[in-house]
Amino acid sequence: MLKLIVGNKNYSSWSMRPWVLMTQAGIPFEETVVWLGEPDTKANIVRYSPAGTVPVLIDGDLTVTDSLAICEYLAEQYPDKALWPRDAGARAQARSLACEMHSSFSNLRGKMPMNVRNRYPGAGMTPEVAADIGRISSVWSEYVTRSGGPYLFGAFTIADAMYAPVVLRFQTYEVALSGAAAAYQQTMLRSSALLRLAGQAALEGHPQPRYDSLYG
Repeated sequence: MLKLIVGNKNYSSWSMRPWVLMTQAGIPFEETVVWLGEPDTKANIVRYSPAGTVPVLIDGDLTVTDSLAICEYLAEQYPDKALWPRDAGARAQARSLACEMHSSFSNLRGKMPMNVRNRYPGAGMTPEVAADIGRISSVWSEYVTRSGGPYLFGAFTIADAMYAPVVLRFQTYEVALSGAAAAYQQTMLRSSALLRLAGQAALEGHPQPRYDSLYG
């Protein structure tokens, strides 16, 4: 049984990505939650990975850290799940989008931190954040339109899992979308994985005042 070490569902966007992927794809795993923002958080994470970050995937004697690296490993271990598009060109584009999400949009991350169970309409909006939102919206619109949907490349892939935290961020801060981008967000919000994650985030407790009071 694969083991996935994650942080709080409500706050940990990086933990969310492989969790959503595995849940949506039906890959069984054993979950361990390390509560973030606690005095023993770092020590508890280091028990699983010297990198000191979550998520962590453990497969027997193998430990894999970093959301995208974990997703890549899962794609290789479960080729029947088609976690990347089967077409080589689409696969390259999906990887490009996943990498852009992995390395970009720092303004959005900083001003609109993950907080699944709360709502802060309009909070955190700056010209730089608006530019990030514009780029993400154009990506969603282009690829959903090109593929015919309902996901970026038709079926759910790693690219969708990488953008899943942004889908929830846009809900938290009530970011207005239109057209294909809005339709994509609603498709993601109705997916079994995001419904399950949002439900668990609402009930998990362990609040972090530094985030909950940011716009409260």
